[in-house]
Amino acid sequence: MPAQVIDGKAFAAKLRERVGEQAAKFAEAAGRKAGLAVVLVGEDAASQVYVRSKHKATVAAHMESFEHRLPADTAEADLLALVAQLNADPAVDGILVQLPLPAHLDEQAVIAAISPDKDVDGFHVTNAGRLAVGQSGFVPCTPLGCMMLLTDRLGDLSGLEAVVIGRSNIVGKPMAQLLLDANATVTIAHSRTKDLPGVVRRADIVVAAVGRAEMVKAEWLKPQATVIDVGINRLPPEPGADKGRLVGDVDYSGAQGVAAAITPVPGGVGPMTIAVLLRNTLVAAYRNAGLDLPEGAL
Repeated sequence: MPAQVIDGKAFAAKLRERVGEQAAKFAEAAGRKAGLAVVLVGEDAASQVYVRSKHKATVAAHMESFEHRLPADTAEADLLALVAQLNADPAVDGILVQLPLPAHLDEQAVIAAISPDKDVDGFHVTNAGRLAVGQSGFVPCTPLGCMMLLTDRLGDLSGLEAVVIGRSNIVGKPMAQLLLDANATVTIAHSRTKDLPGVVRRADIVVAAVGRAEMVKAEWLKPQATVIDVGINRLPPEPGADKGRLVGDVDYSGAQGVAAAITPVPGGVGPMTIAVLLRNTLVAAYRNAGLDLPEGAL
């Protein structure tokens, strides 16, 4: 029997619907809409697409969208001044500076300048620390979205063995922490892991976030494992095609014959990222307004 497809697009649509309903209730209670500010520096084509998508999704969720587009040669001092202005603006609940930044700008300095209470991307070191010690903070959107898909599929993760392939601050490390908090037994694997296929083969849950097209093969997987594929890679175009197809970090066609369930690429983890960003923004709005978000609303 082929693996069940974990439909992240459908899950994300339902989450965005709940966020929109709760955002309308927030606006009624607070006398204003929840607000997300997105800062784009430069003309990176992919970043422009992401920013447009975030703007449309924010407006559709009954929240205020504040866009700030800056030229590529913007001085770091000017960018930090804008971040300080947004930190102080009571209409802004969440701040997202679109990455990557132009090479002359220090990404870590810019992230550090964002108020942790408006850091809806969850990249600030304060929020990373809060996650590590089990305090309430903002979790990066992609791993939190992965966790939602896993718990929806499996329920209680206690005692399950999980392997996260990739150790980035944006996905790998927070993903491992979330799984650990859910009482899974967690291994973080990476490019220098000895016998990586053998390590992966132990796992009931595999989260692939390494950025290498179709690296994880079917024979690496434990039968009936649940596979979350975070990767998104474009293959070289085939003869006569304008562009290559998108694939994940897992050999999807092969894995379908081994895994119990797997996220597709596209349509799996990707749609969850923006949905969780909207969720984080609304949570920030409730906190900033001193209002209680109803338990289980999101």
